Amino acid sequence: MLILIAGPYRSGTNDDPVLIRKNLDNLEAMALPIFRKGHVPMIGEWVALPLLHLAGSQKPGDDIWNEIQYPVAHRLLEKCDAILRIPGESKGADQDVKIAKERGLKIYFHINEIPDAK
Repeated sequence: MLILIAGPYRSGTNDDPVLIRKNLDNLEAMALPIFRKGHVPMIGEWVALPLLHLAGSQKPGDDIWNEIQYPVAHRLLEKCDAILRIPGESKGADQDVKIAKERGLKIYFHINEIPDAK
């Protein structure tokens, strides 16, 4: 399965780059365990951050950021089989879960819920 990892990125950081990095580290901490279960992990920021840089975004929340950040995850969800929602308040991650439910994707809330690939 291709599994989108969703959780806080910008939420609760007041745009502090150190806290944003910590949130990204928390998202990425789930990637290797998913891979070792035989699946392909995906994080929206892995796609969005290079695009934001190329498009000239200057800071989180600017017009370019809003054009790219959340739409990337929504487009990725068109390709994903499942989503792993990690803990933490996040409107964006909650929206990802809502979209995943609408599309009938599997939704996991803990790494141990994800089965090993056969």
